Amino acid sequence: MVEFPGAHDWLYFERACWNQGMVHVAGIDEAGRGPLAGPVVAAAVIFSPACQVMPGIDDSKKLSALQRERLCERIMQDALSVGIAEASAQEIDDINILQATYLAMRRAVAALAVEPAHLLVDGRGTPGLAIPASPLIRGDGRSMSIAAASIIAKVTRDRIMAENARLFPEYGFLAHKGYPTPQHIEAIRRHGLSPLHRRSFHPKALEPAG
Repeated sequence: MVEFPGAHDWLYFERACWNQGMVHVAGIDEAGRGPLAGPVVAAAVIFSPACQVMPGIDDSKKLSALQRERLCERIMQDALSVGIAEASAQEIDDINILQATYLAMRRAVAALAVEPAHLLVDGRGTPGLAIPASPLIRGDGRSMSIAAASIIAKVTRDRIMAENARLFPEYGFLAHKGYPTPQHIEAIRRHGLSPLHRRSFHPKALEPAG
């Protein structure tokens, strides 16, 4: 594991790796751990050591949908490689959300066109690959590669849920993307669970009274 002293520079952690000869450094993040329906999506993004800080880059949660879409297009154009993958609601139910998140991350790394020498992973854990990895708490606000991965994962998942909204219009997925909003809870009460819903997620609002 690479040791990183604290600093806020969007390429600080990448440079720490590049300076040790690790040319291909992948930032990894996910979207969709909290919803009641739909997949968890992970992305892995590698930038060239010659890259510059991308204007407007930030944690996807701090950006508007339009900002995310524009940055997603820019990332796809500028990154050396982008890998995107998901784990389904069924897989989430089978192995739990944490392990499904790591599964999606491993698949995203496998989808990269080049093999990374080091992984920068948002959060407290790593996906369990043989590749050296460093977890970064709040990494999506500290590393450009992780922030880019968070944007790609969020945009991809929102597009998946928009498509699902056309297949299952009664649930309002376009508005809430599967998160446990009052609208979504009421739709589940009325229509039951769709094939997209995670059976292992039991919000208290759906529990019988008493």
